[in-house]
Amino acid sequence: MSYFTLIQRWSMRISLLLLLALPTARAAENDELIWEALRSGEGVALIRHALAPGGGDPASFDLNDCSTQRNLSDTGRAQAKGIGDLFKAAGMDEARLFSSQWCRCMETAELMAVGEVTPQPLLNSFFQQRALGPGRLAGLQEWLAEQTVTPGEPLVLVTHQVTITGLTGVFPSSGEIVVIQHPAAADSEIKVIGTLETD
Repeated sequence: MSYFTLIQRWSMRISLLLLLALPTARAAENDELIWEALRSGEGVALIRHALAPGGGDPASFDLNDCSTQRNLSDTGRAQAKGIGDLFKAAGMDEARLFSSQWCRCMETAELMAVGEVTPQPLLNSFFQQRALGPGRLAGLQEWLAEQTVTPGEPLVLVTHQVTITGLTGVFPSSGEIVVIQHPAAADSEIKVIGTLETD
């Protein structure tokens, strides 16, 4: 094999490695832009509760009794702590943290450990009561528009897939963070800045 051929092959390999690295670099850059939107107060974080195996809730569901609800698994609890670690690593140790009253959402928010958790009924699931959806979502958007935002103290909402999808059109996985632009008015179009997946 000639020296020229060897150089050609090494050049091709290096070019391929650089090409493969581009999507990762772009993804990291995009993630940083999303975190910056949260730090600046431009963005609002909608988080689907961490992993809770199954779907919906048992027929015996009681909002005041966690034993009747679908709850976080050990993996979900570790995931919730990891979500909090991501916020801290991005420079946000404190957040204005609101949660659905469902136990799996409250536990996710508490395990994140980035601020006091305030229950917000507008974030509650309507998965098994779809007729409540339009009114609930309209009320949530109106409430969002009324919230003041402070740089460095992001507005973070822990809720359910049905709520996030209804508001944004995004179908998030468990623990996924969907960041939207803070709506200026109750009838403002909801704009998705980006999403952040968590392990």
